[in-house]
Amino acid sequence: MSYFLRGALWIGVYLGLVFAPLFVLLAGPTPAGAGFWWDFSIALGFAALAMMLVQFVLTARFRRATAPYGIDIIYYFHRYLAVVGFVLLVAHPLILIWDNPAMVDLLDPRFAPWYMTAGTLSLVAAAVVIATSLWRKPLRMSYDFWRVFHSAIAVAAVGFGLLHLHGVGYYTATPGKRALWLAITASWLWLVLHMRVLRPWQLLRRPWRVTEVRPERGNAWTVTVEPEGHGGFRFEPGQFAWLTLRASPFAMKEHPFSIASSSEERGSLRFTIKELGDFTRTIGTVRPGETAYVDAPYGAFSIDRTPEAPGYVFIAGGIGIAPMICMLRTLADRGDERPHLLIYATSTWERTALREELEELKNRLSLRVVHVLEEPTPDWQGERGRVTLELLERHLPADRARHEVFICGPTPMIDAVEKALYAAGVPMTRSHSELFDLV
Repeated sequence: MSYFLRGALWIGVYLGLVFAPLFVLLAGPTPAGAGFWWDFSIALGFAALAMMLVQFVLTARFRRATAPYGIDIIYYFHRYLAVVGFVLLVAHPLILIWDNPAMVDLLDPRFAPWYMTAGTLSLVAAAVVIATSLWRKPLRMSYDFWRVFHSAIAVAAVGFGLLHLHGVGYYTATPGKRALWLAITASWLWLVLHMRVLRPWQLLRRPWRVTEVRPERGNAWTVTVEPEGHGGFRFEPGQFAWLTLRASPFAMKEHPFSIASSSEERGSLRFTIKELGDFTRTIGTVRPGETAYVDAPYGAFSIDRTPEAPGYVFIAGGIGIAPMICMLRTLADRGDERPHLLIYATSTWERTALREELEELKNRLSLRVVHVLEEPTPDWQGERGRVTLELLERHLPADRARHEVFICGPTPMIDAVEKALYAAGVPMTRSHSELFDLV
């Protein structure tokens, strides 16, 4: 089955998971109700809760479901749907109160039944989830702390929502419909168990060992790990892994990094990591012999998804070179003879990571490398500034519309390059981007 058909199938599965419970609840005998706005509000509440439940499915990293899109796109989808679900959740009590102002008293836990208080707590927890996700950086929450906090509050939001639904009993009074939501609740509990217990336990049984930590230009480091007691895994060039260092898989201190080694290599993996955030600032202190855990492979950013291309164009910004070097190493190991172009934007020549290896790869591939420096020295003879439409027009191949283009770097750069590529005649279907900022 093609990636397009698989993608359409999984979209259908998502819509089914969100809307099927609502359709089932509306089927057959229904309560008399209290008018249109009452029933509309209840429907919004069911839809919001179903969306909250499916949010856990989106972040469960099921490879078959994420393969057609890439997990970075799934996480962006997760983020925006969380906002949509929250709007529906807020609309649920607001419409009820607008239709019957006396119901505002049910927001006060001193007078409200326990199940109404559970609904209020679910709404408050959901608001905290949204606020801390959208404004994590302004709130100065570290990534590791935020992940644990986010997971705990999200579980609370859904848990209180389910208690509210079962307690109210509206539209769920019949045995069949109550059994449906009991099954949904049990499935959600299993999913949480799978994500937080079963998967970490599986990773714990397949450890990796750090064998080398090598400094690179531009405050970057290449960390090499080898499987310990198992054969590792196969991956497509350009994919990434969740890497855990100096912590148990149960600690939720994993971080996503592109795999930098060739997919033709067996056993060891290389990750080229730049000192940027809370965790990566200490990457240079990791020592050979330390234990690592690798959850992989993930992502759809790969040349193996378009093997028929007459050649590839790679556009990297800063540490966005990591997935590109993986794909270039793989092409070299495969003896690929097609023409390829790498446009590599960095701040200065001295901070251009892996530049020496790129020169070596030019001897193994039909590869042209264009360095673009934002802060060049006065004697620099190459491209300078940023990757613009004019720069692309100078270097893209004449048959650019047939080439597959891969872009990785800071989000503003990706946005600008995608627009410039389209203006230069590259179809959007041939432009592929890897997004760094999953949160």
